[in-house]
Amino acid sequence: MVLEEFFSQVQRAAAAFSGGTDSAFLLWAAKRYGCDIHAYYVKTAFQPAFELEDARRLAEELGIPMTVVDMDILSVPEAAENGPDRCYFCKRAIFTRLREAAREDGYTVLLDGTNASDDAGDRPGMRALRELEVRSPLRECGITKAQVRERSREAGLFTWEKPSYACLATRIPTGIPISRSDLVRVECAESVMAEEGFRDFRVRLYGDGARIQVTEEQMPLVMEKRKEICEKLSPLFPAVFLDLAERKVTD
Repeated sequence: MVLEEFFSQVQRAAAAFSGGTDSAFLLWAAKRYGCDIHAYYVKTAFQPAFELEDARRLAEELGIPMTVVDMDILSVPEAAENGPDRCYFCKRAIFTRLREAAREDGYTVLLDGTNASDDAGDRPGMRALRELEVRSPLRECGITKAQVRERSREAGLFTWEKPSYACLATRIPTGIPISRSDLVRVECAESVMAEEGFRDFRVRLYGDGARIQVTEEQMPLVMEKRKEICEKLSPLFPAVFLDLAERKVTD
Protein backbone atom coordinates (compact mmCIF):
# COMPACT_ATOMS: atom_id res chain seq x y z
CA MET A 1 0.00 0.00 0.00
CA VAL A 2 1.13 3.57 -0.72
CA LEU A 3 0.06 6.70 1.14
CA GLU A 4 -2.22 7.85 -1.66
CA GLU A 5 -4.10 4.56 -1.42
CA PHE A 6 -4.23 4.73 2.39
CA PHE A 7 -5.81 8.18 2.33
CA SER A 8 -8.24 7.18 -0.40
CA GLN A 9 -9.57 4.72 2.19
CA VAL A 10 -9.22 6.99 5.23
CA GLN A 11 -10.68 10.31 4.13
CA ARG A 12 -11.26 11.89 7.53
CA ALA A 13 -8.98 11.51 10.53
CA ALA A 14 -7.36 13.03 13.59
CA ALA A 15 -3.57 12.91 13.91
CA ALA A 16 -1.36 12.97 16.98
CA PHE A 17 1.10 15.73 16.17
CA SER A 18 4.35 16.12 18.11
CA GLY A 19 5.95 18.78 15.94
CA GLY A 20 8.59 16.27 14.84
CA THR A 21 9.71 15.06 11.42
CA ASP A 22 7.46 12.00 11.13
CA SER A 23 4.14 13.47 12.22
CA ALA A 24 4.84 16.63 10.18
CA PHE A 25 5.27 14.55 7.03
CA LEU A 26 2.15 12.57 7.90
CA LEU A 27 0.10 15.78 8.03
CA TRP A 28 1.55 16.97 4.73
CA ALA A 29 0.74 13.64 3.04
CA ALA A 30 -2.77 13.55 4.47
CA LYS A 31 -3.56 16.98 3.09
CA ARG A 32 -1.82 16.24 -0.21
CA TYR A 33 -4.01 13.20 -0.78
CA GLY A 34 -7.29 14.84 0.15
CA CYS A 35 -7.83 13.68 3.71
CA ASP A 36 -9.82 15.92 6.07
CA ILE A 37 -7.10 15.94 8.73
CA HIS A 38 -7.08 17.65 12.13
CA ALA A 39 -3.89 17.80 14.23
CA TYR A 40 -3.90 17.32 18.00
CA TYR A 41 -0.91 18.28 20.14
CA VAL A 42 -0.85 17.06 23.73
CA LYS A 43 0.91 19.56 25.96
CA THR A 44 2.48 17.94 29.04
CA ALA A 45 5.45 18.48 31.32
CA PHE A 46 7.31 15.92 29.19
CA GLN A 47 7.30 18.13 26.09
CA PRO A 48 9.66 21.13 25.77
CA ALA A 49 8.28 24.50 24.70
CA PHE A 50 10.04 24.48 21.32
CA GLU A 51 8.09 21.40 20.19
CA LEU A 52 4.79 23.25 20.56
CA GLU A 53 6.22 26.25 18.71
CA ASP A 54 7.35 24.00 15.84
CA ALA A 55 3.97 22.26 15.77
CA ARG A 56 2.10 25.55 15.53
CA ARG A 57 4.41 26.81 12.78
CA LEU A 58 4.07 23.65 10.69
CA ALA A 59 0.28 23.46 11.09
CA GLU A 60 -0.01 27.11 10.06
CA GLU A 61 2.24 26.62 7.02
CA LEU A 62 0.17 23.63 5.89
CA GLY A 63 -3.16 25.28 6.66
CA ILE A 64 -4.21 22.40 8.90
CA PRO A 65 -6.30 23.02 12.05
CA MET A 66 -4.52 22.12 15.28
CA THR A 67 -5.93 21.67 18.77
CA VAL A 68 -3.67 21.86 21.82
CA VAL A 69 -4.78 19.45 24.55
CA ASP A 70 -3.44 20.19 28.03
CA MET A 71 -2.74 17.17 30.20
CA ASP A 72 -1.15 16.66 33.62
CA ILE A 73 0.94 13.60 32.80
CA LEU A 74 2.49 13.56 36.29
CA SER A 75 -0.96 12.76 37.68
CA VAL A 76 -0.61 9.35 36.00
CA PRO A 77 1.10 7.40 38.81
CA GLU A 78 2.84 4.88 36.55
CA ALA A 79 4.31 7.69 34.45
CA ALA A 80 5.55 9.74 37.42
CA GLU A 81 7.01 6.67 39.14
CA ASN A 82 9.23 6.14 36.07
CA GLY A 83 9.38 2.37 36.11
CA PRO A 84 10.56 0.23 33.19
CA ASP A 85 7.09 0.38 31.56
CA ARG A 86 6.72 4.15 31.93
CA CYS A 87 6.52 4.67 28.18
CA TYR A 88 3.61 2.25 27.87
CA PHE A 89 1.55 3.91 30.60
CA CYS A 90 2.44 7.39 29.37
CA LYS A 91 1.55 6.62 25.76
CA ARG A 92 -1.68 4.91 26.75
CA ALA A 93 -2.77 7.87 28.89
CA ILE A 94 -1.88 10.43 26.22
CA PHE A 95 -3.54 8.60 23.34
CA THR A 96 -6.63 7.87 25.42
CA ARG A 97 -6.94 11.62 26.02
CA LEU A 98 -6.27 12.31 22.34
CA ARG A 99 -8.96 9.86 21.25
CA GLU A 100 -11.45 11.53 23.59
CA ALA A 101 -10.66 14.98 22.20
CA ALA A 102 -10.87 13.73 18.60
CA ARG A 103 -14.19 11.99 19.15
CA GLU A 104 -15.63 15.13 20.72
CA ASP A 105 -14.83 16.81 17.37
CA GLY A 106 -16.36 13.98 15.37
CA TYR A 107 -13.21 12.10 14.33
CA THR A 108 -13.34 8.32 14.73
CA VAL A 109 -9.92 7.45 13.24
CA LEU A 110 -6.73 8.43 15.08
CA LEU A 111 -3.33 8.38 13.33
CA ASP A 112 0.24 8.70 14.54
CA GLY A 113 3.62 9.17 12.86
CA THR A 114 5.33 5.86 13.65
CA ASN A 115 7.47 4.92 10.62
CA ALA A 116 8.75 1.61 9.24
CA SER A 117 12.20 2.09 10.82
CA ASP A 118 10.74 2.10 14.35
CA ASP A 119 11.42 -1.23 16.04
CA ALA A 120 8.28 -2.35 17.84
CA GLY A 121 10.40 -4.58 20.04
CA ASP A 122 12.28 -1.59 21.46
CA ARG A 123 9.27 0.67 21.97
CA PRO A 124 6.88 -0.38 24.74
CA GLY A 125 4.62 2.51 23.74
CA MET A 126 3.77 0.61 20.55
CA ARG A 127 1.73 -1.84 22.63
CA ALA A 128 -0.45 1.03 23.83
CA LEU A 129 -1.02 2.18 20.24
CA ARG A 130 -2.12 -1.31 19.21
CA GLU A 131 -4.47 -1.61 22.16
CA LEU A 132 -6.10 1.73 21.33
CA GLU A 133 -6.30 0.88 17.61
CA VAL A 134 -4.23 3.87 16.52
CA ARG A 135 -3.30 3.68 12.82
CA SER A 136 0.28 4.37 11.68
CA PRO A 137 0.14 5.11 7.92
CA LEU A 138 3.91 5.53 7.47
CA ARG A 139 4.60 2.17 9.06
CA GLU A 140 1.72 0.47 7.24
CA CYS A 141 3.04 1.79 3.93
CA GLY A 142 6.64 0.75 4.65
CA ILE A 143 8.05 4.28 4.72
CA THR A 144 11.38 4.47 6.56
CA LYS A 145 12.86 7.37 8.51
CA ALA A 146 15.30 8.10 5.70
CA GLN A 147 12.43 8.25 3.22
CA VAL A 148 10.45 10.52 5.53
CA ARG A 149 13.37 12.96 5.65
CA GLU A 150 13.96 12.86 1.89
CA ARG A 151 10.29 13.33 1.00
CA SER A 152 9.95 16.07 3.62
CA ARG A 153 12.91 17.88 2.06
CA GLU A 154 11.33 17.58 -1.39
CA ALA A 155 8.05 18.91 0.03
CA GLY A 156 9.82 21.93 1.54
CA LEU A 157 8.98 21.07 5.15
CA PHE A 158 11.34 22.79 7.61
CA THR A 159 11.16 19.67 9.79
CA TRP A 160 13.02 17.51 7.23
CA GLU A 161 16.36 17.78 9.05
CA LYS A 162 15.05 18.28 12.56
CA PRO A 163 16.94 16.01 15.00
CA SER A 164 14.98 13.18 16.59
CA TYR A 165 13.86 14.20 20.05
CA ALA A 166 12.74 11.84 22.80
CA CYS A 167 10.55 13.34 25.53
CA LEU A 168 12.09 14.96 28.60
CA ALA A 169 11.15 11.98 30.78
CA THR A 170 13.94 10.01 29.11
CA ARG A 171 16.47 12.35 30.75
CA ILE A 172 15.56 10.95 34.18
CA PRO A 173 17.10 7.52 34.96
CA THR A 174 14.58 4.69 35.10
CA GLY A 175 13.46 4.08 38.67
CA ILE A 176 13.95 7.69 39.77
CA PRO A 177 10.55 9.34 40.31
CA ILE A 178 9.98 12.21 37.88
CA SER A 179 9.41 15.66 39.38
CA ARG A 180 8.31 18.78 37.58
CA SER A 181 11.34 20.65 38.93
CA ASP A 182 13.77 18.13 37.43
CA LEU A 183 12.02 18.33 34.06
CA VAL A 184 12.29 22.13 34.14
CA ARG A 185 16.00 21.95 35.01
CA VAL A 186 16.71 19.56 32.16
CA GLU A 187 14.71 21.61 29.65
CA CYS A 188 16.51 24.81 30.66
CA ALA A 189 19.88 23.07 30.37
CA GLU A 190 19.10 21.74 26.91
CA SER A 191 17.96 25.21 25.83
CA VAL A 192 21.36 26.52 26.91
CA MET A 193 23.12 23.84 24.88
CA ALA A 194 21.03 24.61 21.80
CA GLU A 195 21.82 28.32 22.14
CA GLU A 196 25.53 27.42 22.25
CA GLY A 197 25.21 25.70 18.87
CA PHE A 198 24.83 22.02 19.78
CA ARG A 199 22.68 19.47 17.90
CA ASP A 200 21.80 15.85 18.62
CA PHE A 201 22.77 16.12 22.28
CA ARG A 202 21.22 15.18 25.62
CA VAL A 203 21.43 16.55 29.15
CA ARG A 204 20.54 13.79 31.59
CA LEU A 205 20.04 13.84 35.33
CA TYR A 206 23.03 12.21 37.06
CA GLY A 207 22.45 12.07 40.78
CA ASP A 208 21.62 15.70 41.43
CA GLY A 209 23.99 16.80 38.67
CA ALA A 210 23.81 16.94 34.88
CA ARG A 211 25.48 14.54 32.44
CA ILE A 212 26.04 16.01 28.98
CA GLN A 213 26.15 13.72 25.95
CA VAL A 214 27.27 15.05 22.56
CA THR A 215 28.25 13.47 19.25
CA GLU A 216 31.90 12.85 18.40
CA GLU A 217 31.85 15.73 15.93
CA GLN A 218 30.84 18.14 18.68
CA MET A 219 33.35 17.03 21.32
CA PRO A 220 35.78 19.83 20.34
CA LEU A 221 32.96 22.37 20.62
CA VAL A 222 31.94 21.23 24.08
CA MET A 223 35.54 21.62 25.27
CA GLU A 224 35.79 25.02 23.62
CA LYS A 225 32.58 26.15 25.33
CA ARG A 226 33.30 24.40 28.63
CA LYS A 227 33.45 27.55 30.74
CA GLU A 228 30.30 29.08 29.24
CA ILE A 229 28.38 25.83 29.70
CA CYS A 230 29.45 25.44 33.33
CA GLU A 231 28.65 29.06 34.08
CA LYS A 232 25.15 28.82 32.60
CA LEU A 233 24.30 25.40 34.05
CA SER A 234 25.68 25.98 37.55
CA PRO A 235 22.49 27.76 38.74
CA LEU A 236 20.55 24.63 37.72
CA PHE A 237 22.88 21.83 38.83
CA PRO A 238 25.53 21.61 41.60
CA ALA A 239 27.73 19.54 39.26
CA VAL A 240 28.06 19.24 35.48
CA PHE A 241 29.66 16.16 33.90
CA LEU A 242 30.69 15.38 30.33
CA ASP A 243 30.15 11.83 29.09
CA LEU A 244 33.35 11.00 27.19
CA ALA A 245 31.58 8.22 25.31
CA GLU A 246 30.18 9.85 22.18
CA ARG A 247 26.44 10.02 21.74
CA LYS A 248 25.35 7.67 18.97
CA VAL A 249 22.61 9.18 16.81
CA THR A 250 20.49 6.32 15.49
CA ASP A 251 17.65 8.52 14.22
